[in-house]
Amino acid sequence: MNADPLPELRKLCLALPETTERLSHGEPTWFVRDRKVFVTYANHHHDDLLGFWCAAPAGAQEALVAANPTRFYVPPYVGGRGWLGVRLDVPTDWDEIAEIVTDAYREIAPKRLVAQLD
Repeated sequence: MNADPLPELRKLCLALPETTERLSHGEPTWFVRDRKVFVTYANHHHDDLLGFWCAAPAGAQEALVAANPTRFYVPPYVGGRGWLGVRLDVPTDWDEIAEIVTDAYREIAPKRLVAQLD
């Protein structure tokens, strides 16, 4: 595990079109057009986990948590809306994380911005 996964997560999030970062609830959080959250860092925020919470496609949270509960979890507050918790305090596949972050962006961003990804 990278001693500090935040720089890598930040790089992935800020590479997406019209993404900004600011603190929200004391944690680095990434927004589309400075308005809608798609990823928030979770550095032991309300639990003992280091990871992030993100928007997820319908059914993804349930499937990923069932398949690998040591890596994925239902985060507090936003888990009821289908958001996914992803641990970064376990061995991390950054290619997989990039896909998850991009999927989160696709869930939140307007169609015109999503089209820029394709």
